[in-house]
Amino acid sequence: MLKYVLLILPLMMFSVSGLSKNKNMLIDDFTNKPEKHWKFITDQVMGGVSNGKLNFFQENGRNCANMSGNVSTANNGGFIQFRKKLKNPPKKIYEGLKLVARGNNQTYFIHLRTRGTFLPWQYYQAPFRVSKDWAAVEVKFSDFKRSGILLREKIDPKSLKSVGVVAFGRNHVANVDVCEVSFF
Repeated sequence: MLKYVLLILPLMMFSVSGLSKNKNMLIDDFTNKPEKHWKFITDQVMGGVSNGKLNFFQENGRNCANMSGNVSTANNGGFIQFRKKLKNPPKKIYEGLKLVARGNNQTYFIHLRTRGTFLPWQYYQAPFRVSKDWAAVEVKFSDFKRSGILLREKIDPKSLKSVGVVAFGRNHVANVDVCEVSFF
């Protein structure tokens, strides 16, 4: 069973700078032209019929991303995602990935790609659950599972190439907001 830490953060006390500790490495807080760094992808690239969109917005001084849409498993599909390529993998060893997120009381996934994930359908995956309230979710690298036996069993954080937030694997309506992605 995968474990993750869920911390509920009161909206009025929320501060992106207050969430990031010195030991964390910020990947993105959506303040610097996020539309140039994050790519929206659906299963339509492989014949699926899922659809959705990625929007960026500001709320109470925070910059955020919103992914919404309909995930359908028809035509061997079943995902929508937004993904960012990492220019430089972390040089320091971190325990895992942290998101500050909220949504529609659903389970979503973080997908990580490394130098060893050559094929488009290869990734490392870990679930996280969102509620209607902003929360910090921490997922350890050891909780990520590989998508197939051709991948190394454990992630080498120094080989990370991208991080994605994914609605995956079942027919459902997706709606998730993220305002920070970092290593912890």
